[in-house]
Amino acid sequence: MASASYQARRGEVETYFDRTAAEAWSRLTSDAPVGRIRATVRAGRERMRQTLLDWLGEDLSGRRLLDAGCGTGALAVEAARRGAEVVAIDVAATLINLARERSPTDLGRGRLSFLVGDMRDASLGRFDYVVAMDSLIHYQSRDVVALLGGVAERTSGAILFTYAPRTPALALMHAVGRVFPRGNRAPAIEPVSAPDLHGLIQAEPGLADWAIGRSERVTCGFYLSQALELVRR
Repeated sequence: MASASYQARRGEVETYFDRTAAEAWSRLTSDAPVGRIRATVRAGRERMRQTLLDWLGEDLSGRRLLDAGCGTGALAVEAARRGAEVVAIDVAATLINLARERSPTDLGRGRLSFLVGDMRDASLGRFDYVVAMDSLIHYQSRDVVALLGGVAERTSGAILFTYAPRTPALALMHAVGRVFPRGNRAPAIEPVSAPDLHGLIQAEPGLADWAIGRSERVTCGFYLSQALELVRR
C-alpha cells in the first residue's frame, strides 16, 4: 500500500502537470523558444536522457521497457526506435496527450503505447528495463525506494532512475526558484543524500537481489540530477 506522503505528493504532481504548468511544460519539451533558465533545464534534460539511453544500449530488440513518468515521451520514442516494446506511463493526462500527438508513426521494429496511470500497477506486466527519469524527484526517499522495490519484482534486467542530489548548488537553485510566481513553481524537489539513499536501497526487502551499478551526475545551469542504475545480482 502506498504511503500517505506518496499519495499526497502524487496528487500535487498530477495537478501541476495537468493544469498549472501544462503550457510551460509543452514549450520546454519542444523546440519553442524559452528563457535562459529553462533553456539550461532543457539542455540538461537532453543530456540526462542521452545518458540513460546510452546505458540501455543501441539495440533493444525483443526487450520490454517501462518508461515510468514518461512526460511528453522523448525517451520512450527513442527506446522504441531502438527496437523495444515500450510502455510509457504518466500520472498527468495532459502530458500523455502531448506525447501521443508528438509520437511518430514509424518506429521501425519497436512498439510504443502511452498510458495514464501509475508505475505500481501490476497489470502492466513484466519488463526487462524500467526507466524513471526525473519523475521520482518530488517524492521522499523512503517512498522512492519502496516504489523501486515494488517494480523490481516485475523487472528482469535493470532499473534506471534519477534523483536530486543534496548539494549547495541545488539549495541555491531552490532559493532562486522561490522568486518565481507560485503558479510557475513545480512541486518541491526532495534533495537526496547519496549515502542515505544507498542505505535505504540496501535495506529494502524488494531490492535484496539487486545491486547498485553505474551512477552519473548531469549539471547544466539550473538543471542538476543524478542517474543511478540498479542491476540484478
